[in-house]
Amino acid sequence: MPNPTAAMLVIGDEILSGRTRDANMHHLAGRLTTHGIDLREVRVVSDDETAIILAVRDLSDKFDHVFTSGGIGPTHDDITADCVARAMNTPIDVRDDARAILQAHYDRAGTDLNEARLRMARIPGGATLIDNPISAAPGFMLENIYVMAGVPAIFEAMLASILPTLTGGAPLLSQTLRIQRGEGDIAGPLKTLSEQYKDLAFGSYPYQKDGAYGANIVIRGTDKARLDAAMVELNQLFPE
Repeated sequence: MPNPTAAMLVIGDEILSGRTRDANMHHLAGRLTTHGIDLREVRVVSDDETAIILAVRDLSDKFDHVFTSGGIGPTHDDITADCVARAMNTPIDVRDDARAILQAHYDRAGTDLNEARLRMARIPGGATLIDNPISAAPGFMLENIYVMAGVPAIFEAMLASILPTLTGGAPLLSQTLRIQRGEGDIAGPLKTLSEQYKDLAFGSYPYQKDGAYGANIVIRGTDKARLDAAMVELNQLFPE
């Protein structure tokens, strides 16, 4: 059986403007690879209602899981929860269990649960809360969509809480061979080898450092025996 598939939707003008470097994609990709879920697409959209809704619907239809990051805070531009609710045609309102979590958190901190903070308790109907052990404000799961914070530490904590609940497949394995030849020299033999191992993925990544140049050939797959066999042939094609 093929591994489950996933997509990530990164939401926020700050990412597209270059003001903030996204770290969540790298973390998600690594964790999903280990868990046996294939991350197939990452999409970045602005804080625009129509763009978010269309992206959520499209990715939800195409993939088994959709992970979002960003846009669930207390400010006016945090519109992800509302957009996901609209995309999935479900109402959204302050929910008692989410309110109670926030109330307890702000009571401990000696801070008021004001109107702005209460926005973080607005949860679409039918959604399941995702625990946030860092700042309390929960994310949520609605159908196959997992809505999480953009702050990396919080995103990582939320992901850690939901990954054990997801059924994965075989972890993706990889092996690498560094070849000190130009890609133009290795392209033909590498293509022939990849055609013999259609169940594996071959990638060529050029490097140049301190006057040396070449390519790192990476082979990925879920079958270790096949991966080992392909690496033996790769080494025979390009001996050191």
